[in-house]
Amino acid sequence: MITRRNLNRTLVATAAAALLPRAATAQDLPRARNVVLVHGLFADGSCWSEVIPHLQAAGLNVTSVQNPLTTVDEAVAAARRVLGRQEGPTVLVGHSFSGMIVSEIGADPKVSALVYVAARAPDAGEDYPALAKTYPTPPATAGITFDGDEGRLSEEAFLKDFANGVPAQRAKVLFAVQEPFHKALLAGKTTQAAWRSKPSFYAVSADDRTIDPDLERFMAKRMKAKTVELRSGHLSMISHPQEIAHLILEAAGQPNGRRG
Repeated sequence: MITRRNLNRTLVATAAAALLPRAATAQDLPRARNVVLVHGLFADGSCWSEVIPHLQAAGLNVTSVQNPLTTVDEAVAAARRVLGRQEGPTVLVGHSFSGMIVSEIGADPKVSALVYVAARAPDAGEDYPALAKTYPTPPATAGITFDGDEGRLSEEAFLKDFANGVPAQRAKVLFAVQEPFHKALLAGKTTQAAWRSKPSFYAVSADDRTIDPDLERFMAKRMKAKTVELRSGHLSMISHPQEIAHLILEAAGQPNGRRG
């Protein structure tokens, strides 16, 4: 039975959905000249090293931001400075926590498309930790330890839960260069949700032990992103670099990696 309340809810949901960008295809997008990559927690800019050669081979100018992992404002400022140096259409890519940065600065006119790789994608002002708590707690969370205000993953959690699916020797190297984050970073919220106005792409990691895969699917569906799902752990850009590069190239208007 359709009640007035249910009808109103339907109308509101329909209106909200109409505001979201439809799933984009490479044919719809301007040919991007640049790609800006942003890393998340427990990592640094080198985590994109397996993806970057594929993008450069396609003729793209690629920059990997060194995210300070101190506060959301400072992380946003670092990424915005890099974005400001780009000339022409730019694809903005975020992994994990840095999905928040992509959402915050992605409305910039230079940004032609957004790519989220197993990434947070909160709505404007949304409490992401509260949203995440509506899903099962991922195993990696239990491995976070603090030394004063600095947080990092224990070696066991890093290798087993954060870098699952990455060859053991490579995972140990990643652990050795793990970048600590500040507690203040976790308290930040975004004020923008660029995915509401920009073509968006999302790579879900089906075997993720750092962000619940169903939460990733929810966020991708909510933003109406062009979505791929990989049988991967959280670090899909390392375990599946070709697939991640292909998704970024599609967002850049180069579905087959052709030189532009």
